[in-house]
Amino acid sequence: MIPIALIVVITVVDAVLPVDIVLSPLLVIAPAIAAWFGAGRWATGGIGALAVVAQGFIGWHFGVPASRNTLVQALSIALLSALVVLFCVVRDRRSRVLAQVRSVAEAAQHVLLWPLPSRLGPLQLACLYLAAEDQAEIGGDLYAAARTDSAARVMIGDVRGKGLPAIGEAAILLGAFREAAHQNASLPALAATLERSVTRYLAGFEPGDEAGERFVTALLLEIPDEEPVIRMTSCGHPAPLLLGPGNTVIVPDLHPALPLGVGMTDPGDYTLDVLPFGSGHTLLLYTDGVIGARDRDGTFYPFAERAAQWTHCTPEALLHHIERDLAAHTGGGLGDDVALIAIRHAPTDTPAIAGGRD
Repeated sequence: MIPIALIVVITVVDAVLPVDIVLSPLLVIAPAIAAWFGAGRWATGGIGALAVVAQGFIGWHFGVPASRNTLVQALSIALLSALVVLFCVVRDRRSRVLAQVRSVAEAAQHVLLWPLPSRLGPLQLACLYLAAEDQAEIGGDLYAAARTDSAARVMIGDVRGKGLPAIGEAAILLGAFREAAHQNASLPALAATLERSVTRYLAGFEPGDEAGERFVTALLLEIPDEEPVIRMTSCGHPAPLLLGPGNTVIVPDLHPALPLGVGMTDPGDYTLDVLPFGSGHTLLLYTDGVIGARDRDGTFYPFAERAAQWTHCTPEALLHHIERDLAAHTGGGLGDDVALIAIRHAPTDTPAIAGGRD
């Protein structure tokens, strides 16, 4: 309606102004505005045709409908409108391609990063993934969870590098975890199994010029149902935050091993750390895209300080607050992908789900 109103206004004003003041060339703005508002090619073409008709009316009003000046202006408006319609065709075609790419990326993300269940045994879970690239849906950060007979196992990781190679390594690690999480009695043994899977993949697909430079940091967790503890094995991954009552934040002192992909296949190379974890506590897992986020002045995001404000929140609310606060800190532009998992013991009066999907 705005382009149509603009045509009417220009036509009326041009008709009442003196003959030496000519506004009709401005009619070409109408189809351009229609295209800018996202109108399709037919609507834009219709606006252009209406502008040509308006030019003819102005010429008729002044008694020169067939003058050379009127015909040239009408032809110019028609040609420029046709050019705008051509731009609409190209734009719509690119929009369809982009929509298809985004659809494929979204499907790939759901296949690769299965949404974590909101409940896993006695635990409440929430996860968040933020891609650094505009229009991207997937990257090298990863997470997964599995339910064993009497515990929940969770993994969060970060693949060094970006693009398709990073996605390939993430897919291998996630598949290996979902299978091996049920077959290894301890987290060090699980870490060694994952190391072998990543090493085999890198041996076959690692580019020659990056030999020895590709790896994956990962943090493996086991949370038993009947014990108020968390067992953790770190493979070069940042330690999580333990949020407690009274806005307390504890950064556990872990004993990290080297990242996956460097050849440490002996379970003895990995350390098992144990951390108290009872009711009222929330464990916050993250990738280094959070602590590496900067504002315009280059100041890093004060992750632990900000998370301390929301220690009383549910996992979903906690991640929602962090997402908004992180966007405000960075101005909406991330330098790296971000993955977050919040884990909290469900209230004791809430029935727990005995089983659950991976």
